[in-house]
Amino acid sequence: MYLKTLTLRGFKSFASSTTLALEPGITAVVGPNGSGKSNVVDALSWVMGEQGAKTLRGGKMEDVIFAGTAGRAPLGRAEVVLTIDNSDGALPIEYSEVTISRTMFRSGGSEYAINGNTCRLLDVQELLSDSGIGREMHVIVGQGQLDSVLRATPEERRGFVEEAAGVLKHRKRKEKAIRKLDATQDNLTRLNDVLTELRRQLKPLGRQ
Repeated sequence: MYLKTLTLRGFKSFASSTTLALEPGITAVVGPNGSGKSNVVDALSWVMGEQGAKTLRGGKMEDVIFAGTAGRAPLGRAEVVLTIDNSDGALPIEYSEVTISRTMFRSGGSEYAINGNTCRLLDVQELLSDSGIGREMHVIVGQGQLDSVLRATPEERRGFVEEAAGVLKHRKRKEKAIRKLDATQDNLTRLNDVLTELRRQLKPLGRQ
């Protein structure tokens, strides 16, 4: 499995549709300061489901949409399309090539799709987590993050190792199950309160 292509349309400094063709091995993006190298990394994080505007070096999520220049009007949406070669079957889906896309509109709406079919953010996260990649899998290390890893406490390092080993997916599922159990317990508590009140009302009714 490897990243095959990355297409950016209206994402940050990429006003025009730009496609980066990647090959197995090492790919380097070279350019002067301010040329948009970091925007390529941000696009990868974003299309895989990143929800933090600060992580993407912005104040709010709408900042990922091309804001316009003196010679070009701002755009109404940003779109990133990531194509992954899955000929080795690393992703749990019956396609040799998987395309994940994310679109955001200036109105605030957003869409995700897998191979052209609209899906949820959760679907994207679960698909990628089975392969050990994703927005929280520590496979994308940005500027300044390496130092935080080196200075991490033993507990924090354990978290890094667990997530890199693919434990994150199971932890998310556990958290979801616990939330459902808590909600069920709240419903049972309310039900017991209602039953208690009904029993209290039945006593005078019985005497009558």
